[in-house]
Amino acid sequence: MFTKIGSKVKKYRQGNIAAAFGTDLWMSGAVNVPSMLLKYYKFMNITDPEMMTLIQLFRFCCQENNLHPATDALAECLSSTPGEIENNIKSLFEKKVIVETLYYDVASDDVVTGYDFEPLFEKLSDYWACSRAKEIEKAGSKLEGQKPGKNELVIRCYKSFEKEFGRPLSPIETEKITQWIDQAGPELVHEALKRAVLNGKWNFRYIDTILLEWKKNNLNSISSISEHDKQYQGIKAARESRRKDPKAGDTAESSRKKALIKKLYLT
Repeated sequence: MFTKIGSKVKKYRQGNIAAAFGTDLWMSGAVNVPSMLLKYYKFMNITDPEMMTLIQLFRFCCQENNLHPATDALAECLSSTPGEIENNIKSLFEKKVIVETLYYDVASDDVVTGYDFEPLFEKLSDYWACSRAKEIEKAGSKLEGQKPGKNELVIRCYKSFEKEFGRPLSPIETEKITQWIDQAGPELVHEALKRAVLNGKWNFRYIDTILLEWKKNNLNSISSISEHDKQYQGIKAARESRRKDPKAGDTAESSRKKALIKKLYLT
């Protein structure tokens, strides 16, 4: 008996047939279909036959390096006729789930036409975003009536961002705020938001910069931040004073020296 590994064929070793089957099964590889796609494809108006056609297109692309398999080849793997598969592919085009695009084939140094799945995953990302937004909204409503604690502070933080930005948060923005809260706590995140708004900076990069600066200076509470600000303002005021009157510092030092010399002569 013989087994095939890619485009190579070898003779089986004598032994357990189950082991030979396992070798073939493992070497044949697998096609990864995102569970999120299997969960949401019906909401994207993709029928079951169309979904199976998509899965086979994935397989041909990943396992056989065939970016544009013929309907006859697809029919060999599906319980559908070539005509039905052609209709499925046409429907997927009309629904803007897939498109045809040009690919550069490195092995053959040639340009070939193949199916492009990017529109499919763009649509899927929209459903993911809507789903996450609903989950966040549901979580907020569930936590509203709970006792004051970290969860309530987190929800208040989300709401403060939505209020200041004047719109609902995107899932990516919510994830970023959650990351900040985990690292710095909701109070410091809220304080960073307040300072950004006061400076007219309604963007996440500016807020991230504030939080990184506090972390670099080991400032982990509102009181430590306030004390740091006072010291900074004092240093800034002294520098400003010297800038406006460079001789002021020299005059004060000179007066001190004169007073010391006078005291020495009088004793």
